[in-house]
Amino acid sequence: MSSADSTKHLQAAKPILPGATIGIFGGGQLGRMTAMAARAMGYRIQVLDPDPACPARFVVDSCIEAGWDDVREATNLARGCDVVTLEIEQIAAASMAAAAKLAPVRPGGAMLAIIQDRIAQKEWLRTNGFPVGEYRAVRSLDELRNAIAEVGGKCFCKSATGGYDGRGQGKVGFDATASAEDEARGAWAALGEGPGVVEKAVDLEREISVMVARAPNGEVKVFPTAWNHHEDQILAWSAMPAPLAPAMEAEARGLAQRIADAFELEGILAVEMFCAKDGTLLVNELAPRPHNSYHASERACVTSQFEQLVRAVCDLPLGEVDIVQPAAIANLLGDLWLNADGSPREPGFVAALAVPGVRLHLYEKLRPRKGRKMGHLSAVGKTAEEAVELVQRAKALL
Repeated sequence: MSSADSTKHLQAAKPILPGATIGIFGGGQLGRMTAMAARAMGYRIQVLDPDPACPARFVVDSCIEAGWDDVREATNLARGCDVVTLEIEQIAAASMAAAAKLAPVRPGGAMLAIIQDRIAQKEWLRTNGFPVGEYRAVRSLDELRNAIAEVGGKCFCKSATGGYDGRGQGKVGFDATASAEDEARGAWAALGEGPGVVEKAVDLEREISVMVARAPNGEVKVFPTAWNHHEDQILAWSAMPAPLAPAMEAEARGLAQRIADAFELEGILAVEMFCAKDGTLLVNELAPRPHNSYHASERACVTSQFEQLVRAVCDLPLGEVDIVQPAAIANLLGDLWLNADGSPREPGFVAALAVPGVRLHLYEKLRPRKGRKMGHLSAVGKTAEEAVELVQRAKALL
């Protein structure tokens, strides 16, 4: 066993108990909700985030205001922590490495480097034998033109790094009135005129995701699948459990676990997947952090994704993930706080909360804007479909 392996083994052999301090790269809503779960278990929390008014600031012990590439402040974060995790992929490799010199960083920098680059992520999945849809890596406008022609039909163009919730993405082949050249140039502009991937659109039955947790000691728990619906490339609602045939459910969960094992994951990993109409299951993207589609786990499962992350990175026994009751969430975007002319308005919270089984979750973001996730509604029901209906009804009343 190498020196590095020995160090890792020793770290894994000793659970990090309540009373210790957890550091989080990122203080957005995911960091906020992770911090709240950790505090309930008796941990102290420090976060690093470039936003002085980040959502986690109001619920943590301390917040370091710094960029993802600030090595000095990443070192300061780790210096005061017993373990460090993350809630966003954009952390610089140098920051991850600097933190790892002082505390275990889970998940690690090698895994993050692959996932934060869509080209590297797709190539890793394909090389390791995991199913992905047809795609091409592009690094110039000419390569993008050629990729569109080779893939054919409708396709999505996504920047290699950074973009999410529809940002850094373009669509081709969906507008019959647009010229091929105009669409190519528009997609290249959406990528920021930088590297990206061109993905052939899948004939979808539904979109799902699977959350898998893996502790340093090797224990693994795989959550039931979540059923996802996107509008304008932003998750609109999600429900658990997904209405899948048992064989498809088992295949999806098994696939997620194999990916986690291949990475030797320490933490949690969300695996977004496409269920094609021909019965094929394809991996879309990976996220080594809490995921929007598993917010419903707070109400649906014995253990939420946020508590499970704390357990996993602290090398505690992982929580059970059985469904207690079907649940759904609906995202609340900043549009709800704005009138058509851009002036502020107050959403109809009273009416929404009158719907049976509905709860409100706000992220304490101070400035609403169109497309910005400000919070979500959750609901429970006898079935996932009923939970979706309830949460959609409540959202309509806002």
